Amino acid sequence: MEILGIDIGGSGIKGAPVDVDTGLLLAERHRVLTPQPAVPDAVADTVAEVVKHFKWKGPIGCTFPAVIKNGVAYSAANVDEAWIGMDGQKLLKKKTRCPVVLLNDADAAGMAEMQFGAGKGKQGVVIVVTLGTGIGSALFLDGKLVPNTELGHIEVRGKDAELRASDRIRQKKGLSWKKWAANVDEYLGRLEALFSPDLFIVGGGVSKKSDKFLPRLTVRAEVMPAQLLNDAGIVGAALAAKALA
Repeated sequence: MEILGIDIGGSGIKGAPVDVDTGLLLAERHRVLTPQPAVPDAVADTVAEVVKHFKWKGPIGCTFPAVIKNGVAYSAANVDEAWIGMDGQKLLKKKTRCPVVLLNDADAAGMAEMQFGAGKGKQGVVIVVTLGTGIGSALFLDGKLVPNTELGHIEVRGKDAELRASDRIRQKKGLSWKKWAANVDEYLGRLEALFSPDLFIVGGGVSKKSDKFLPRLTVRAEVMPAQLLNDAGIVGAALAAKALA
């Protein structure tokens, strides 16, 4: 079954048709810059451009960097605050003239990892964290998603966790892998104390360099690098839209 997956981010919007039975992309990803300011109409028009690029007519899955409930955005991370309270799913349906499912971006990446990546076949409590501009999270119990967890915003020593352990902070402060790994370890340790997970899956672009920091971690739970890397959001978005097909 083929479904178009689109990943909306603060800097770029990318998409590709996905074989939801295998998790493979069926065409080269098409990426365009996220409009600035990233207000709802401008973003939705850009998504429609991606849809037009693929001459797409069927179901679409779309990720978004926000808490999403029944298609409505309840927060706005790295996009304009005008999204808060907006029925983004309804807007995207109107602009693309296709059936659309809208969901949180980290939840989508987590779904892809659980279906086709590092979490395949894993039971118990699994936490997927994406270390990027901020920290996204997806929580699973026996393979079922608990949506909109936003665990990147828990407090670590009086600071938002993503202000200590995101990849943006590593780069901005010029932290060594050893120093940054200690920050990530402390963050995962907090999550471990709260949720006692069986497995952490670490995603985001930095997961490509997992050998630089994962061996330095001391948490008791198993820690694995994500496998789908930058395709995870697109694949997870397509999976979420399976019910529309």
